[in-house]
Amino acid sequence: MDITVRKPDPRAAAYREIYERYADDASFLWILRSIAVNQPHYFPEDLAALEQRIQAQLDGLMTSLDMGWETCEALLSLEEPGETFTAMVTAIRSHDMGKIQKAVETGLANQQATPGLISALGWLPAELAGPWLERFLTGKDMRHKYLGITGCSVRREDPAESLSYILEREDCRQFSPLYARAIRLVGELRRQDLMPAVQIAMDSEDGAVRFWAHWSAILLGERACVDGLQPFVFKDNIHHKDAVNMAFRALSVEQGREWVSGLAKDPAQIRTVVQATGTLGDPHAVNWLIGKMAEPDLARLAGEAFTNITGIDLERHQLMREMPTGAQSFPNNDPADANVGLDPDENLPWPDVEKVAGLWRRHGQHFLVGRRYFLGRPLTPEWLQDKLTHGSQRQRHAAAMELALLGDRPLPNTRARIGQ
Repeated sequence: MDITVRKPDPRAAAYREIYERYADDASFLWILRSIAVNQPHYFPEDLAALEQRIQAQLDGLMTSLDMGWETCEALLSLEEPGETFTAMVTAIRSHDMGKIQKAVETGLANQQATPGLISALGWLPAELAGPWLERFLTGKDMRHKYLGITGCSVRREDPAESLSYILEREDCRQFSPLYARAIRLVGELRRQDLMPAVQIAMDSEDGAVRFWAHWSAILLGERACVDGLQPFVFKDNIHHKDAVNMAFRALSVEQGREWVSGLAKDPAQIRTVVQATGTLGDPHAVNWLIGKMAEPDLARLAGEAFTNITGIDLERHQLMREMPTGAQSFPNNDPADANVGLDPDENLPWPDVEKVAGLWRRHGQHFLVGRRYFLGRPLTPEWLQDKLTHGSQRQRHAAAMELALLGDRPLPNTRARIGQ
């Protein structure tokens, strides 16, 4: 009887470390990308380069599916979105039902991990993602239907009758995450035939459903519905940012000024006032914005709003300065400071107030008060399309919304994968 104890093959351990690195790197790079898509200094080519790095790690995992999946499965226990993304992509590429089921169940068990599932459905090519979107949409589990609708949203694919079916069924409307996302998709796709469903949703008891119903109605051409966004603009809530982004593009300049004045009555809303001013695009407010550039807490945000209206890039025109003395940088090294969040203006330049004011005195007369501007020009389809294609991520987000409001095209997804 052979009782020889076999030693572990060191090559297997070495290989396993390689696959662990593939999975770790893919998950970490996904997190970086999820941040980058909303940054003012990222452009499409930057995102494309980051996506190539992610894809290289995902391809590495596929060189040994058994070892690659074992690594992904172990990381799923963390219930983090990046690891869930990596596992879901690997599982679907494997065509293994058990692996896919494991990734889906884990991703749905924790709301923090679910964005990874959704992102994977947007990342994969149509021939791999499509059958699963259809399977989710036609399944009985409401969470699976939610995945299907959200996957269609990310890909801007029309689920056709499935969307109508979901909005008609009472059991689907009772599952508020599904109902809200379905109503949102109506606006994103510009499904005019579903306007009656949007009107019904405006009276929903669920705040998310009401918000997306008014948001979609505006995209469907009913700009008067912007009044329904007031509660979401004037009070802090989960939809506040989206409400401001939509409302101050849909309002006339005169109405926008009134709303800005209303917001300004609440000192806690001062950042919103600055952002709303830049979104509205009224050059009448530029001198006020220049004044705010002297306040360290608002300087960089006001500089971005100034650029959004005038098109004057602070870096290109050398209108920057060093971080002023006394300005707070966070997170800091003080162990007693509980604020560990990142600086929301970290990647924005510090404006030199005197230089900006001097330039505006020379060129401000070229802008007509009462007319909306976007990056220095009136809103035309050609200019917006140029910025959608070549602008920074935040500029692309704005251009996409303005384009959708100008015409009848679907709302472009400026967070979608560039290289697909």
